[in-house]
Amino acid sequence: MFTPPTEIIEVFFSYAHEDEDLRDNLEKHLSILKRQGVITGWHDRQIVAGTEWKGKIDEHLNTASIILLLISADFLASDYCYDVELARAMERHEAKQARVIPVILREVDWKGAPFGELQPLPRNAKPITNWRNPDAAFADVARGIRKVVEEIATNP
Repeated sequence: MFTPPTEIIEVFFSYAHEDEDLRDNLEKHLSILKRQGVITGWHDRQIVAGTEWKGKIDEHLNTASIILLLISADFLASDYCYDVELARAMERHEAKQARVIPVILREVDWKGAPFGELQPLPRNAKPITNWRNPDAAFADVARGIRKVVEEIATNP
Protein backbone atom coordinates (compact mmCIF):
# COMPACT_ATOMS: atom_id res chain seq x y z
CA MET A 1 0.00 0.00 0.00
CA PHE A 2 1.22 3.50 -0.85
CA THR A 3 2.29 5.67 2.05
CA PRO A 4 2.18 9.34 1.10
CA PRO A 5 5.45 11.23 1.58
CA THR A 6 5.82 13.20 4.80
CA GLU A 7 6.49 16.33 2.74
CA ILE A 8 4.70 17.42 -0.41
CA ILE A 9 6.89 16.75 -3.45
CA GLU A 10 7.40 19.72 -5.76
CA VAL A 11 7.20 19.00 -9.49
CA PHE A 12 8.86 21.56 -11.79
CA PHE A 13 7.62 21.82 -15.39
CA SER A 14 10.37 22.77 -17.86
CA TYR A 15 8.69 23.45 -21.20
CA ALA A 16 8.59 25.72 -24.23
CA HIS A 17 5.68 28.17 -24.21
CA GLU A 18 4.51 26.76 -27.55
CA ASP A 19 3.62 23.60 -25.58
CA GLU A 20 1.57 25.37 -22.93
CA ASP A 21 -1.69 23.58 -23.86
CA LEU A 22 0.00 20.19 -23.52
CA ARG A 23 1.49 21.24 -20.18
CA ASP A 24 -1.97 22.29 -19.00
CA ASN A 25 -3.39 18.89 -19.96
CA LEU A 26 -0.62 17.06 -18.13
CA GLU A 27 -1.26 19.20 -15.06
CA LYS A 28 -4.94 18.21 -15.12
CA HIS A 29 -3.94 14.54 -15.20
CA LEU A 30 -1.77 15.08 -12.12
CA SER A 31 -4.70 16.64 -10.23
CA ILE A 32 -5.40 13.52 -8.17
CA LEU A 33 -1.85 13.60 -6.78
CA LYS A 34 -2.34 17.28 -5.90
CA ARG A 35 -5.72 16.61 -4.26
CA GLN A 36 -4.17 13.80 -2.23
CA GLY A 37 -1.58 16.27 -0.93
CA VAL A 38 1.25 14.30 -2.50
CA ILE A 39 2.62 16.81 -5.02
CA THR A 40 2.53 20.46 -5.89
CA GLY A 41 3.29 21.64 -9.42
CA TRP A 42 5.21 24.73 -10.46
CA HIS A 43 5.85 26.44 -13.80
CA ASP A 44 6.78 29.93 -14.93
CA ARG A 45 3.19 31.02 -15.61
CA GLN A 46 2.76 31.19 -11.82
CA ILE A 47 5.20 34.10 -11.56
CA VAL A 48 3.28 37.20 -10.54
CA ALA A 49 3.76 40.64 -12.04
CA GLY A 50 6.67 42.61 -10.65
CA THR A 51 8.62 39.49 -9.66
CA GLU A 52 12.15 38.94 -10.96
CA TRP A 53 11.32 35.94 -13.18
CA LYS A 54 14.79 34.38 -13.52
CA GLY A 55 15.29 34.29 -9.76
CA LYS A 56 11.89 32.65 -9.25
CA ILE A 57 12.59 30.01 -11.90
CA ASP A 58 16.01 29.30 -10.37
CA GLU A 59 14.47 29.01 -6.91
CA HIS A 60 11.99 26.33 -7.98
CA LEU A 61 14.43 24.58 -10.31
CA ASN A 62 16.83 24.27 -7.36
CA THR A 63 14.26 22.96 -4.87
CA ALA A 64 11.94 20.67 -6.88
CA SER A 65 12.26 16.95 -6.21
CA ILE A 66 10.94 16.04 -9.67
CA ILE A 67 11.77 17.98 -12.82
CA LEU A 68 9.67 17.23 -15.88
CA LEU A 69 11.29 18.04 -19.22
CA LEU A 70 8.43 18.46 -21.69
CA ILE A 71 10.21 17.50 -24.89
CA SER A 72 9.35 18.90 -28.32
CA ALA A 73 11.21 20.60 -31.15
CA ASP A 74 10.35 23.93 -29.50
CA PHE A 75 11.89 22.77 -26.20
CA LEU A 76 15.10 21.68 -27.92
CA ALA A 77 15.23 24.94 -29.91
CA SER A 78 14.76 27.14 -26.84
CA ASP A 79 18.07 28.46 -25.56
CA TYR A 80 16.62 29.03 -22.10
CA CYS A 81 15.03 25.57 -21.82
CA TYR A 82 18.09 23.78 -23.18
CA ASP A 83 21.03 25.82 -21.91
CA VAL A 84 19.66 26.88 -18.52
CA GLU A 85 16.83 24.66 -17.30
CA LEU A 86 17.97 21.38 -18.85
CA ALA A 87 21.59 21.96 -17.81
CA ARG A 88 20.63 22.66 -14.19
CA ALA A 89 18.14 19.78 -14.11
CA MET A 90 20.82 17.33 -15.26
CA GLU A 91 23.30 18.68 -12.69
CA ARG A 92 20.76 18.07 -9.92
CA HIS A 93 19.87 14.64 -11.34
CA GLU A 94 23.51 13.54 -11.47
CA ALA A 95 24.02 14.77 -7.89
CA LYS A 96 20.93 12.72 -6.91
CA GLN A 97 19.19 15.88 -5.68
CA ALA A 98 16.22 15.54 -8.04
CA ARG A 99 14.65 13.06 -10.40
CA VAL A 100 14.53 14.28 -14.02
CA ILE A 101 11.82 12.77 -16.19
CA PRO A 102 11.68 13.48 -19.92
CA VAL A 103 8.08 13.56 -21.15
CA ILE A 104 7.96 13.28 -24.93
CA LEU A 105 5.19 15.63 -26.06
CA ARG A 106 5.70 15.83 -29.80
CA GLU A 107 7.72 13.94 -32.39
CA VAL A 108 11.33 15.16 -32.44
CA ASP A 109 14.79 13.63 -32.75
CA TRP A 110 16.08 13.78 -29.17
CA LYS A 111 18.64 10.97 -29.32
CA GLY A 112 22.00 12.18 -28.05
CA ALA A 113 20.45 14.92 -25.91
CA PRO A 114 21.78 15.26 -22.34
CA PHE A 115 18.68 13.45 -21.03
CA GLY A 116 18.95 10.74 -23.70
CA GLU A 117 19.93 8.01 -21.25
CA LEU A 118 16.98 8.67 -18.93
CA GLN A 119 13.83 6.57 -19.18
CA PRO A 120 11.17 8.82 -20.70
CA LEU A 121 7.41 8.87 -20.45
CA PRO A 122 4.99 7.89 -21.90
CA ARG A 123 5.84 4.23 -22.27
CA ASN A 124 8.00 3.28 -25.22
CA ALA A 125 8.84 6.99 -25.60
CA LYS A 126 5.83 7.35 -27.90
CA PRO A 127 5.10 11.08 -28.16
CA ILE A 128 1.82 12.11 -26.55
CA THR A 129 0.58 13.71 -29.77
CA ASN A 130 1.08 10.38 -31.61
CA TRP A 131 -1.40 8.50 -29.39
CA ARG A 132 -4.90 8.00 -30.79
CA ASN A 133 -6.32 8.95 -27.42
CA PRO A 134 -4.29 11.77 -25.81
CA ASP A 135 -5.99 11.15 -22.46
CA ALA A 136 -4.55 7.63 -22.47
CA ALA A 137 -1.08 9.10 -23.07
CA PHE A 138 -1.44 11.67 -20.29
CA ALA A 139 -2.80 8.99 -17.93
CA ASP A 140 0.23 6.81 -18.74
CA VAL A 141 2.53 9.72 -17.88
CA ALA A 142 0.61 10.41 -14.66
CA ARG A 143 0.94 6.75 -13.61
CA GLY A 144 4.67 6.91 -14.30
CA ILE A 145 5.03 10.05 -12.19
CA ARG A 146 3.00 8.41 -9.39
CA LYS A 147 5.51 5.51 -9.37
CA VAL A 148 8.39 7.98 -9.02
CA VAL A 149 6.56 9.76 -6.19
CA GLU A 150 6.01 6.41 -4.43
CA GLU A 151 9.69 5.57 -4.84
CA ILE A 152 10.75 8.94 -3.41
CA ALA A 153 8.34 8.46 -0.49
CA THR A 154 9.77 5.05 0.38
CA ASN A 155 13.44 5.94 -0.28
CA PRO A 156 13.88 9.61 0.68
